[in-house]
Amino acid sequence: MRKSIVLFILPLLLAVGCVPARKYEEANARNKAMQAEVDGANARARDAQAQLDDMKSGMEETQRRLVRLQQDTAVLGTSLRQMTIQYDKINALNNELLEKYNKLMAGHGSENRKLLSDLEALRLDLMNREDSLGALSKRVNEKQTALADREAKLAELQAEIAAKDAAMKGLKDRVSAALLGFEGKGLTVEQRQGRIYVSMDNKLLFSSGSYSVDAKGREIIVKLAKAIESEQELNILVEGHTDTDRVSGGGALKDNWDLSVMRATSVVRILQENSVIDPLRITAAGRGEYLPIDPSDKAKNRRIEIILAPDLKELYEMVRD
Repeated sequence: MRKSIVLFILPLLLAVGCVPARKYEEANARNKAMQAEVDGANARARDAQAQLDDMKSGMEETQRRLVRLQQDTAVLGTSLRQMTIQYDKINALNNELLEKYNKLMAGHGSENRKLLSDLEALRLDLMNREDSLGALSKRVNEKQTALADREAKLAELQAEIAAKDAAMKGLKDRVSAALLGFEGKGLTVEQRQGRIYVSMDNKLLFSSGSYSVDAKGREIIVKLAKAIESEQELNILVEGHTDTDRVSGGGALKDNWDLSVMRATSVVRILQENSVIDPLRITAAGRGEYLPIDPSDKAKNRRIEIILAPDLKELYEMVRD
């Protein structure tokens, strides 16, 4: 396609000697017009090739980004494949233009006119394909922008979650240090699923069938309250659990539901009375006998669980946005 146009007019020069000057001038004018048309087609084809080279470089960068972003890989991959197909079609179209041009150089008058007509049709088709490729490139850029925004938001969310986890680990260490003398003696401190679970056997806190916390239990709860009272964004859930034995002796307690709730509220009151914890962040709940740790071991099931959970409101807002 980039061959010199000079070859085009050599046959015409040879034919000029056989025609009158007027026909020569007409033929020369037609040849110049044809040459200008071919030059224009060549220039547009070169511009299209340059644009395709630039787009090919952009496609490679796009592919590297797609590897990192799994969720929209299919959508963006389809767009890139369409761009590649368009690129291949334009290459094929350029080859067809070159073939038509070579035939034009070697053909005769009527055939040349047909070839010129075909050449013009191919030129228009090439322009349409360039427009289509430009639109596709715009859509790919929009997808890239959306994916970049999503990636930035995901990174921000992951950083916030990591910060929450680190803060909870630090809190767990402080709680363990505050209750060091009691761990392994009916008391455990664990971090699971972003929360801290402080579990205490009832024998550390209550007499059998009672919901009044004894002196040793009060000491444990007070130490825990002091360890967590500075946490302004901590939600505290106190759960009471019983075994399957029925509550006996009558009185205010009707069943294990009542006993588990009363034990939970007794712990909550001690937390409030011995700290500056915001009451809005504390919840008391009775679970009765229905969440046993080990159905075959009643002693393990009789317990108080204090669940410390971070405030995830900001994370919910980030996900919702």
